[in-house]
Amino acid sequence: MPRHKWKPAAALLAGVIVCTAAFAQPLPVANSPAEAGFSAQRLEAARQAIKSNVENKRVPGVVLLILRGGKIVTHDAIGFQDRASRAPMKKDSIFRIASMSKPITTVAAMILAEENKLDIGAPVAQYLPEFKDVKVGIEGAPLKRPMTVQDLMRHTSGLTYGIFGNSPVDLMYRKANIFAAGSLAAMVKAIAGIPLLHQPGEVWEYSVSTDVLGRVVEVASGMDLDRLVRERITGPLKMDDTGFSVKPLSVARLAKPDTESNHADPVQKPAILSGGGGMFSTAGDYARFSQMLLNGGELEGVRILGPKTVALMTSDQLPPATERHTAVAMSLGAFGPVPEMGTSFGLGFAVRVDAGRNPVTGSVGDFSWVGITGTFFWVDPKEKLVAVMMVQSPRGINGELWRQTRTMVYQAMTN
Repeated sequence: MPRHKWKPAAALLAGVIVCTAAFAQPLPVANSPAEAGFSAQRLEAARQAIKSNVENKRVPGVVLLILRGGKIVTHDAIGFQDRASRAPMKKDSIFRIASMSKPITTVAAMILAEENKLDIGAPVAQYLPEFKDVKVGIEGAPLKRPMTVQDLMRHTSGLTYGIFGNSPVDLMYRKANIFAAGSLAAMVKAIAGIPLLHQPGEVWEYSVSTDVLGRVVEVASGMDLDRLVRERITGPLKMDDTGFSVKPLSVARLAKPDTESNHADPVQKPAILSGGGGMFSTAGDYARFSQMLLNGGELEGVRILGPKTVALMTSDQLPPATERHTAVAMSLGAFGPVPEMGTSFGLGFAVRVDAGRNPVTGSVGDFSWVGITGTFFWVDPKEKLVAVMMVQSPRGINGELWRQTRTMVYQAMTN
């Protein structure tokens, strides 16, 4: 395995960047960047961009992992895992991945669909009877059609988050304080007692849909969401650091933002197993998950999903008439499912449907998602590329960081 030759860095970062050879990887490693179609010099430019963000105190530190053709091209740990204590970032640092939990929960649901335990075309009320009599808006309009499990997966359920808007329904969410419920079942019951913001199928509205999907998974499988994820996804894929809590012996590897946060104890199993935003992971773990998807549902002889199921998940799932210009979609910019950006949404993540329109590089058919903590991944099947960026960044700069990361990864490719 080759070592990168690093130029002397600023004193701030001396000794902080860890070389690729220092940490054994379970995935195969390319003999050189050139073997994988990357320029070593241009990869260094990507690292320098990250280093600049650290030196300018925009982010504490970053782990960037790139794979092509199933082999690691580079795995860089840059900056600080905890700037306050001067703890260096490590390749196996653990991050709160926020909404990058959603693809994992959606895969869990698709596993059950393949086993004939879950019908994604069925009404949600078939699994969660509390949604049987749900209405739309404070005026209580009847449903034009039932909310389906597929709607939960593609954010066309009519639900909302309650934190991104100020509609009467959003205010009802905030008043209900749904995330303070004592369990996922209680949270979902509270959600079902609030009117929908939209008619199912009519609007792409980023929402608690994946949290509700997690509860559907529990009902359909007969087990808690964390157990199903562990037994059917993270365990088979050897994603040892991915889950809803952090092992006591691993908590020292938890990356921290530069600003104070009021997160719950990461070691304790949370009261609410949030399939929409409650998981922890590492760049290495998430790369294994992403490579499984790129491989059509299989990794190292372990099959999680069938190829046609992955093809369904990564296809455009939004009907042409679906309104997409919601507050979150627009704030995501290049990464939101809006026609002006040549993007749409599949089952669990955004998908690119047009080569142009978007300000960031990519390919038709690539799929991706992000987390509000700054985490970001994408898979480009055309280029056989997986990229994972783990960071705990201020929300206000996330879009810029994501654009920078995609640009710097693609500029380093030579073929």
